[in-house]
Formats: sequence, C-alpha cells, structure tokens
Amino acid sequence: MHNALLEAEQFGMDTVQVFTKNQQQWRTKPLEPGAVRDWTTELKRLGWTDRVVSHAGYLSNLASPDDELWNKSVELMTIEIERCEALGIPLLVHHPGAFTTSSAQEGIDRIARAYETLLKRTSGFRTILCLEGTVGAGSQLGGTFEQLHAIRSAAAGRTGSPERIGFCLDTCHMHAAGYDLSSRESADQVIARFDSVCGLENLKVMHLNDSKGKAGSHLDRHDHLGRGTIGGKPTPAALAASGFQTFVNHPKLARVPMILETPKGEDDQGRAWDAVNLALLRALRTGSSRVSAVKEARSRTRPRNEQSSKLRPNTSKSRSRNPLKKADPRKP
Repeated sequence: MHNALLEAEQFGMDTVQVFTKNQQQWRTKPLEPGAVRDWTTELKRLGWTDRVVSHAGYLSNLASPDDELWNKSVELMTIEIERCEALGIPLLVHHPGAFTTSSAQEGIDRIARAYETLLKRTSGFRTILCLEGTVGAGSQLGGTFEQLHAIRSAAAGRTGSPERIGFCLDTCHMHAAGYDLSSRESADQVIARFDSVCGLENLKVMHLNDSKGKAGSHLDRHDHLGRGTIGGKPTPAALAASGFQTFVNHPKLARVPMILETPKGEDDQGRAWDAVNLALLRALRTGSSRVSAVKEARSRTRPRNEQSSKLRPNTSKSRSRNPLKKADPRKP
C-alpha cells in the first residue's frame, strides 16, 4: 500500500486518497503489520500526516431502514475508521447513504444513530468522518447543503463530538445536484451559501471533477477538467472563468486537500489524463495563461487504491494511474 505514496512522490503530489480495503467487498483481511510499518514510515518521511485521505467503500448505507444492512454498514464503517487510525489517515470520506423505502428524515436519524455507535467505538481516535455531498439522485441524502447540515447536526447532537464530523464537497456532484458552477459568479454564490449553511471551517476535503451532466441533471458522471459542463473548454482562460477558479484559489480553502477523481487512461497524444488535468490546475493556481508540461514518471507498481492530489500555492499537484471509481451500488 505504501507504493501509493512512492508514486505520489514521483509525480510531485503532496497528498493521496486511498482505499484501505477492497471497496466492493464486505469481507476484508486485517492489515498486515509490515504494510502498516511501510506506510507509516513513508508517510512520516513525506510529512503528509495531516492531509492524506481515505475513501470508504461503496457497500455501506448508514441511512438504510433495513436493520440487517444498517448493522452490516456500521460494522464495515467501524473497520474503515480503525484502519485509518492504524495507518495515521486523519480524513475518511464517505457517502451519507440512501433512505430507500423510508423518508429523508428517517434516513438522517439512522445516520445519526450510526455515528453515535461509530464514535463511541472509536473514542479517542483522531480520524474525522467527512460526509460527501452527492448529486441527490433518487433517495440519496446529501444532495443539498441543508441536508448535509441536518445530518452533521443530528450526528453531533447524538455523539457530542462535532470535531470528528466534517464535509467533503465534489464539484461534479454539486453541479449535477443543481448548484451551477459553470461561472465564477455562480460558484461564488454557491460557496457563500455553503459557508452560511454548513460553515467552510467544516469543509475538510474537496474533489475536483468536471461533470458530464448539466447543472441539476442529478447525473454522477465525472469528466476531465474543461471537457464537461463546468469548465467548458480545456484551457486556463476557460477554467479561470468557471467555478474551478473559485474553489481552487479560495483563501479559506488553501489548506484543504483537493482530490482529482477524473477518468484515468491516456489522451490521443499518449499523455496520462491525470497529467493533463494537473497541468490545467497548475495554470489555474498560478494564474498562468499557458499550460506547462507535466513531469511524467512510470510507477513501479499499479496500486489498486485511488490516488489524487492536494492543491496548495506554489506546489505540484498530483496524478493517479488507478481505475476510475465505480458507481455507488446503493443508488436506487
């Protein structure tokens, strides 16, 4: 697993997002002591102990009205948190869940109950659970800032530990949910709205993805930066006029890890798509009108875990050679 860190270093990243287990299986093998040692050694050497991210698997549904599925989900999330703590990963992103045959309020209550159990079991841990905003399709929870706030408030009320509950925003998800990010002006309004409802101080992770679907389409399909309905064109000028400018260069988000979850593979020139997207983000960060070449490096391994980048002033961004995240099987 530490190979994810080595590859990240090769490409000038300053963080990674990983799965600590197979994201599509309920059963999981215990972490091997050697793997934990190698990971933590490299993590400390790189100085990334405060900003690496894990994404929980896709089988858990903490909002489920089905007791058997809910209990299995709580057990699996307990393992996710324990693995993060063992690996020194401070941020665990997860989807809130879907209320399916119940109601939104009942789903929120189920999540709050799950958090009560989870944080009691992991009392004293530093891992922060980050509720990820969704596209709001079907019975998915988290498609509006008001729902995210309601979930966190309910969970904080039951646990008494608001410091261990944060948010993750995904630009594709927000756009598809109805928060138009296609212009700086509209994105400025969106981020101001989030701040007033949820508080920017509670935003712990960002996912930077363009969207194949239009604003309000509720379509969860990530696209390359500038090639979707947010960026418009894959040029620094187009991205600077879009919502990406608002999030990437917002002063209150300078220390927030920003993760690329765009499709993997290579473009028609044989360049890794991550490298292409990364070059655009570098130009956006620096205010350059030109896209500079991105250093390529071949990894010695192809870890199954997803790797991504944090954007910070005057630092390199990341790339990943890992498979695109699969669709969430909980979606109705």
